[in-house]
Amino acid sequence: MRSKPFVRTLFATLLLAASAVAASAQTTTQVNGTVKLKQADGTEVPVAGAQIDIYRTDIKGEYHTKTDKKGHYIHAGLPFIGTYTIVVSAPGARPTYAAKQRFNASQQRDFLLQPGDGTKLTLEEVKKFDTSKGSAPADPYDKNALPASESKEDKAKREELAKKVAEVEEKNKKIEEGNAVITRTFKAGNDSLSAGRLDDAIASYREGLAARPDEPALLANLSEALRRRGVTRYNDALKNADADAKNRGVEEAKKDWKDAVDAAQKALQIIGTGGSDPQQAAIYSQNKIVALSTRAFAMKLVATKVDQSQGQAAWDAYQEYIAVEADPAKKAKLRGEALQTLFDANAIDQAVTQARAVLAENPDDVDANRILGLALFATGDKAKFQEAANYLQRYVDKAPDTDLLKQSAKESLEYLRTAENVKPEKAPARPARRRP
Repeated sequence: MRSKPFVRTLFATLLLAASAVAASAQTTTQVNGTVKLKQADGTEVPVAGAQIDIYRTDIKGEYHTKTDKKGHYIHAGLPFIGTYTIVVSAPGARPTYAAKQRFNASQQRDFLLQPGDGTKLTLEEVKKFDTSKGSAPADPYDKNALPASESKEDKAKREELAKKVAEVEEKNKKIEEGNAVITRTFKAGNDSLSAGRLDDAIASYREGLAARPDEPALLANLSEALRRRGVTRYNDALKNADADAKNRGVEEAKKDWKDAVDAAQKALQIIGTGGSDPQQAAIYSQNKIVALSTRAFAMKLVATKVDQSQGQAAWDAYQEYIAVEADPAKKAKLRGEALQTLFDANAIDQAVTQARAVLAENPDDVDANRILGLALFATGDKAKFQEAANYLQRYVDKAPDTDLLKQSAKESLEYLRTAENVKPEKAPARPARRRP
């Protein structure tokens, strides 16, 4: 394993839970009623063309309609859980209003206007009336009251609906609070991870997961932070002269790597249940690539430093990651890492098999030539030493001088030449391809 950890710059993308308000807002209701004007003789007549202004006051929103010839009005499509103020005005009448209205039980609101100058009230003026409790325009309703004719059945329905509304609002509150925690801890964790403050990054991601354990972006980035911290702990432990401290450091590193695998695996399980919304699917796809990469790199360390029986599992993890990687150069690099992992995990037979498979497709693959040569040599079977020398020589011939592993391959070749009297054979020339 290289002493310096591989630093990744690809972070998972946060997908916040949608507030339940979004779903509930699709459920709509309506308000309707009549507007009448009280005459001097005490009679009440319908008002045609009265202006009905409906303002939503829990969030910003407004709706407008007018009464028909019979003084009747109706407005449908109002969000079910809103709180509203209705302002009514008409020529020759004094305006009136009804504040703090909900339409989840009774939708009917009737208004009786008094003679006046036909002025209109703004929402700001209504708010001042409510705040000051000064002389307000005539309002036929107690603003929080229901029609006196409410039946037992209507009351039961109203109370049930009010209960559901309260549950939705409470759920919305928790989702919004959770989103705030997730957003904060995700950013703090990423900032710490970028700066190399691994303990802080891990603490931030875990704080976020305590609020929402099934957030794949947090899990994927936690996996990366744990893997990196494990590398740091392992390297530091190897330098420690105190045997007990060294052992503790190594065990802490191993635990970080195993936890990294678990976090990435959980992220992948959650991502596998992603929704069909295109935007959501795109975010899940990006998070899947990150989780696949962090799992592969963590599995490499688990298989080579913790439990060598996991060599095949590490290989499989790499194959899943390679399958989603689009860059051919990166694919080739990852295949080399996967082969090296099998060899380092002492999975010699698998290393031989998989290296041969790679070379069957690309005989010039540098990493596959090196791993196959080393794996054949590692079998200890002298009948395979000639083939081992052949592949090692091909690797040495093709590898650039900057390849840090080239020198060890040369040393292996020298051993085969001096101790085993095995010299590499020249590779047979490949037939030229015929032009079509």
